[in-house]
Formats: sequence, structure tokens, C-alpha cells
Amino acid sequence: MGKLGGYLRLMRPVNCLMMGFAVIVGATLASPNVLTSLWQNRIYGFLTGFMLTAASMAINDYFDREIDAINEPKRPIPSGLIKPKESLAFAFILTVIGFAAALANSYLTNLNSVSCFLVAIIAWIIFVAYTTVGKRSGLPGNFLVSICVSISLIYGSYTVAGAIETNVLICAFIVFLSITGREVTKGIVDVKGDKVQNVKTLAVRYGEKTAAVAATLFYLSAVSLSPIPWLLNLVSFWFIPFVAVTDFGLVASSFMLLNDYSRENARKVKNIALLWFIFALLAFVVGALVR
Repeated sequence: MGKLGGYLRLMRPVNCLMMGFAVIVGATLASPNVLTSLWQNRIYGFLTGFMLTAASMAINDYFDREIDAINEPKRPIPSGLIKPKESLAFAFILTVIGFAAALANSYLTNLNSVSCFLVAIIAWIIFVAYTTVGKRSGLPGNFLVSICVSISLIYGSYTVAGAIETNVLICAFIVFLSITGREVTKGIVDVKGDKVQNVKTLAVRYGEKTAAVAATLFYLSAVSLSPIPWLLNLVSFWFIPFVAVTDFGLVASSFMLLNDYSRENARKVKNIALLWFIFALLAFVVGALVR
């Protein structure tokens, strides 16, 4: 596919789809009875999440090009397929499209005409802060990434309700904990390049074993909070089977990581954590829709 394929890889489509889906989840949790109405809000919400995530991935690769030359030399920029300035131009185009979708959503949401656009701007500022400053800080940078993911759910709530609903807030916090665990795990994978670039991840500062323990604590914290939505009657019984898969997966992943915190195994845990993240989102959707 050549250069076109390079731009596609720069976007990380799987991540974009997941963030767009998270926006839909947030909207569904906030207003489960409007699947046929407000459909335009959901489409624009998905588009905002997808495009701003794609833009952020391109910007991330621009700033990570030296680290990726060590950790991921086949990425589009270090491999020479995409020039650094081309990635920034591409990110600008994606950002414009994402903000345009957010602005359109704000006009469609009569409850608060500017809420969607403001939340999109806040999410963008947080990500830029992470990419330019926070990334090298280690754990605080991990928190910024988790906030960016969690805020997609909050954005979804604003697209249909103009506010943050309680069940969305709980879901966002659980996602925050699990994503933080994944980011700490990612630090184990990237420890070699991070050391060279003085990125102060937990793995770099305290070693891979300590990072594995910290990641496990975040994973298990997310698991411990998972019954709360059902106990508060915010979701139906059908939430339980799906969230049970997530809980089992996170617990199993934690044991995998503690038993073997090598770079190769950490990469496996990091990748499979996305699957548990998807099941968690499905759990909330099913729990909200099936009563």
C-alpha cells in the first residue's frame, strides 16, 4: 500500500475505532432509550472520537520518532515511509475534521450548545500536554493517557444528555484504572528506548518487577469496582456475565505479568488488555439496554 498504508498505520485504526466506540457507549449509558433518535449526535460523536484519536496518534509518533527508532523501528516515521513534517500535516487535517464534528454535535445538542465542543477541546489539550510534557514524567503521564480514554465516555454522555450521568462516571473511572494498568505495562515493553530518552516510567525508575506489581494493582482495583454499577442498580443483571469476562481476563493477565515481566510477555499482556477493555464497554452497554 506504500505511503497510503503508512498514513493508515500512523492513525492506528483499531485504537480509533475503540475510542469512537467508547463515545457511543457513553451516549448509550447516558440515554439508553434513544437508539433511534439523536442518531446524528452519535454519528458525529463517533467521528469526533475517531478523528481526534487518529490525530493524536500521528502527533505521538512525531514526538516518539527517536524512541521508536529503538523500540519500534518499523513504525512509519522511523522506517522512513512517512516524513516527520508529513505526520504533523496529517494530524492537523484530522484535528480539523474532529473539531468540526464536535462543533456540529454542539449545535445538535440543545441541552448545552457548546458542551460537546468544549469537552473535545479539553480532551485535546490533555493529550497535547501528555505528548509534549507529560510522557517523560512516567506515572503522571500514564494518568493523562487514561484521562484521555475515559473522557471519550464523558463526551458521549454530553452528546445526548448535555451532562455527565452517574453510570457514565463510574464506567469512566473503572476504565481509567484499567487503562493506567495497561500504560504501566506498556512501560515495561518500551523500557529500552525509554531509558535512552530519559522517560521516567515506573519500569525505568524502579525496574520491570515493580512496574508489573503496580500494573497489577491498577488492574485489580478496576476489578474490585466492577460490581458497583449493578449494586447501585445502574445496570441490569445482564451486565454481570460480560463484566465477569473482563474481570477474569484482568486477573489472569495480572498473574501472567507477575510470573513473567519480560518485554515479550508484557507486550502480550498489553495487547490482550484491549480485549478486556472491549468486554468492559460491552458489559455497560448490555447492562443499560437489556432490562
